Amino acid sequence: MDYQLAIESAPDTVPGGTGILLLHPSTGETDRIDTEFLSTDTDEMLVISTRTTAREVRQKLEHYEVDEERATILDALSVERGYTRRQSENVRYVSAPDDLEGIVEETRAFLESTEGKRRVSLDSVTEMVYYSDAERAAEAVDAILELLDEHDAVGLFHLAKGVHDDAELADFRARFDGVVDLSEDGSVAADF
Repeated sequence: MDYQLAIESAPDTVPGGTGILLLHPSTGETDRIDTEFLSTDTDEMLVISTRTTAREVRQKLEHYEVDEERATILDALSVERGYTRRQSENVRYVSAPDDLEGIVEETRAFLESTEGKRRVSLDSVTEMVYYSDAERAAEAVDAILELLDEHDAVGLFHLAKGVHDDAELADFRARFDGVVDLSEDGSVAADF
């Protein structure tokens, strides 16, 4: 199954199982790319947030007019920060951004319980590295990439360029089928 991509400089379509790395400046405005990725040619979407709360993700989806009915949000921040949280059909929680096993298991549960064209956005791998370490984060990324392949879904994984050294960036780049590079001025380059 092919998925349309609405990402500047990227191919028009990618096959199911494709993992895309979104490299961006630490302060880069990734919301536009993320929401266009999620809302194009999609039946169901999983938004994994290790950087913002479910409430903030919901506000972003609403602002960019993404169909929230098709969105499941996995919030990895609220529990650790002690915010009130009510698990619902569309909002799931893990204990913290370093609960990488929980993140992988929730991704598996989402992919096993949905059908059609599914997209996963992980914002952000950088936070996973920060809360755990690069090796554990890379293992979790690999596990999610395998799940995407197994379930014919596609994923967009955020990584802040300025935070990681060259070796770490190269290691993460090598794991993905495509890399979208967002520069400080908002221009986009893609390598697939």
